[in-house]
Amino acid sequence: MEKTGFIGLGIMGKPMALNLLKAGYPVHVLESSNAHSELVKAGARALPDAATLAGESDIVITMLPDSPEVEEMVLGADGIAQGIRQGSLFIDMSTIAPSTAEMLFSVMQKKGVEALDAPVSGGQAGAESGSLSIMAGGSETAFQRAEPLFRVMGKSAVRIGGPGAGQTTKACNQMIVGATIQAVSEAFTLAKKAGVDLEKMREALLGGFAQSRILDLHGQRIIDENFKPGFRISLHRKDMNIALQTGREHSVPLYCTALVAAQMDSLLAQGKGDADHSALSELMDQLAGIDNG
Repeated sequence: MEKTGFIGLGIMGKPMALNLLKAGYPVHVLESSNAHSELVKAGARALPDAATLAGESDIVITMLPDSPEVEEMVLGADGIAQGIRQGSLFIDMSTIAPSTAEMLFSVMQKKGVEALDAPVSGGQAGAESGSLSIMAGGSETAFQRAEPLFRVMGKSAVRIGGPGAGQTTKACNQMIVGATIQAVSEAFTLAKKAGVDLEKMREALLGGFAQSRILDLHGQRIIDENFKPGFRISLHRKDMNIALQTGREHSVPLYCTALVAAQMDSLLAQGKGDADHSALSELMDQLAGIDNG
């Protein structure tokens, strides 16, 4: 099995790296990571910086919050680009701007390194269970090399196209998820104010054309007023910004995406950035004058 360096041991990255260890992959992590001791106990090897980690690995994976963090980890002092060896594979599984993914692909090509942008969908639960959906951009050769690792971390992996295609697909995914949560939130607020039983409404709608995973899972969250984060508003707002930026780059107006982003901004202003993105329903209740106590 190929030696794999994994950078970014957060709410998603830590379980993804642990799943690779459980599958028998030699995994390298950074000593500076808050979770490195847990990974070392599970069998990982800790290294002092990204350049050293890259030099000791056949495949390097990053799972970081946003474009600036990925750029710094790759291009900064003692970064991945300083140590990665010709013939290695670089996989960024963060959610970043497609234009950044394309730039990093070019950097790696000049070093004789294949690269994939391979963002994921499925949240913390999917990362822990190894059931993420992975959408990849890059060459078919790179994708085939990465597939065994993708099978450990996810239930599905699809090569969408060339560099940046994975990130563009993830931006589209986040647009659809955000807009659907907004629609479910509006519907539940309307039903609540009209005196409709939300449990029964959800049951009825799940049997019809409005059925969706978001109506199922987040509809129940809204009924229970359970906004413990599966995916934080602050992170989804970051993703919506990527979508809006990509829309501007391609001269595509994204009216619905802009509206949902503004709703998320209102929640961030209220200090609710760490709540689950289904908390959009709380804002709708506020605007409708509903007091949930």
